[in-house]
Amino acid sequence: MNSRELGPLDRLLSGIDAGLRTIAAPGTRHIRPNPAEDIPDSALSRAEKAHAAGLMRVNHAGEVAAQGLYQGHASVARNKSTETQMLKAAEEELDHLGWCEQRLDELGEGPSRLRPIWYAGAFAIGAVSGILGDRWSLGFIEETERQVAEHLNGHLQKLPETDARSRAIVETMCAEEEVHGANAKLAGAAELPLPIRALMRLAAKVMTSAAYRF
Repeated sequence: MNSRELGPLDRLLSGIDAGLRTIAAPGTRHIRPNPAEDIPDSALSRAEKAHAAGLMRVNHAGEVAAQGLYQGHASVARNKSTETQMLKAAEEELDHLGWCEQRLDELGEGPSRLRPIWYAGAFAIGAVSGILGDRWSLGFIEETERQVAEHLNGHLQKLPETDARSRAIVETMCAEEEVHGANAKLAGAAELPLPIRALMRLAAKVMTSAAYRF
């Protein structure tokens, strides 16, 4: 029997459902093994633990936003292959959410309390930009993943040297974000105008500052 083609309302409801699962689901959601599972935890000072938790909370917030962005793009994708690519990347990055949540729990902290805002805002951006066409959707994905990879590389410089568990997670996430960006480029991503790229960096800076604390 042929599967039913999803209409606009179905896609919107699917995005809302994905948002609820992204925000409320437990950290055990990941399917692939945690990159840090075989790495013994290290003794961190109170200040080091708080700093590492702040950085991992930022990384988690970024993954929540990534879910919103991918789901927003998928909800308006014109080409089925583009929709499939978006949803596949979103599914893979659910592992990132789980890994970050697990590490936050180990550090005695929780995810950002503002995560509903991160998801909703990113979903809206994804849907609005996707209306312009799949090439622009892919362009947003490519630029987002490029900026996220840069951001994660920066965190590797900021995490405590002895925090091997957090480092293993961030390194794996960074490598996979680069692959997702490369895939978007290969699929025909349009290069975003410089003002748009700058605005994306500004928005990311606001989210990073807020998520580190809240």
